[in-house]
Amino acid sequence: MVIEIDGGQHDDDEHRKHDEKRTDYLASQGLKVMRFWNNEVMENTTGVLETIREALGPSPQPSPRERGEGEGRCT
Repeated sequence: MVIEIDGGQHDDDEHRKHDEKRTDYLASQGLKVMRFWNNEVMENTTGVLETIREALGPSPQPSPRERGEGEGRCT
């Protein structure tokens, strides 16, 4: 997974074409690219993180908390 945070300079044709070429290359290497605007990250961090989490899919193993570990139990 590649996450790019772009500023406004990426909103012109030249930068878009360059970004598309880089995305195509990274995809050919088996990587998924997600792009977010920098102001979106600053203003909606929770939403951006949720979008990334959803793109990653379910965790292959439950977290220690989901397994009941780390909740003050003595073992």
